[in-house]
Amino acid sequence: MKDSDCVEFLQWALPQLGMRWPGFRKVRRQVCRRVDRRLRELGLETTRAYRDYLSEHPAEWNALDTLCRIPISRFYRDRGVFDCLRERVLPELAKDAVARGESALGIWSAGCASGEEPFTLDIIWQLDLTAKFPQLDCRIIATDIDEHMLERANRGCYSSSSLKDLPEVWREAAFTRQEEEYCIKSEFRTGIEFCRQDIRHQMPDGPFHLILCRHLVFTYFDDATQQQLLQQLLGKLVPGGFLVTGKQETSELAPDRLKQCQPPMGIYRLLTPSLA
Repeated sequence: MKDSDCVEFLQWALPQLGMRWPGFRKVRRQVCRRVDRRLRELGLETTRAYRDYLSEHPAEWNALDTLCRIPISRFYRDRGVFDCLRERVLPELAKDAVARGESALGIWSAGCASGEEPFTLDIIWQLDLTAKFPQLDCRIIATDIDEHMLERANRGCYSSSSLKDLPEVWREAAFTRQEEEYCIKSEFRTGIEFCRQDIRHQMPDGPFHLILCRHLVFTYFDDATQQQLLQQLLGKLVPGGFLVTGKQETSELAPDRLKQCQPPMGIYRLLTPSLA
């Protein structure tokens, strides 16, 4: 299948899935390989034939939706973002929670893929912040639509390339080496709950002090879906809570309700009268 044929097909199909072509431009080859493989499975020769097949078999849209999932993750991905979370956001949220007499900090990692993001957060909390806030637990809900990715997350074992951005001292403290893999130690698993959810149709109950929704809603979904889900995400935050998106994602999210932290890294705080 030629790249131009695949691009034309995706530009036609993605809007019907509530997705946007610009978000897929850089990862299209990965999606195109999957589409090409699906055509061979169905015995179809062209994307035009696949269009006809989709029209005749509506359930196939669910299969195509699955082909368009792009799980890209590693520990401490976007170092500046996690440095800011460790040095500023999490301590600030913890201080506020303690002042309110709360016993736990609630975090949601949306689109967690194979678990690197929520495990990174738990490592930060346990190795850097627990001693400063001993009266506060950290509870993390991690969700993803892909059952295979969640199985990998629950297994908790990774290649060295997945850990390349994680500080070496944390790698030694949080992982054990098992042949060619690094497996997360049991004490860094207890505060995380992995759940299978499609964010377009289901979200965990909340409320949360911190929500990470990076490289998902604001990259791949169309504008209408983004706005709908944004309002739902904000409804899951406690007053003064933080929302983290991808660094390169839109910088003008609900300016009447969110204040972007500086320097701009996709970290926003939900405005309250005292923060406005």
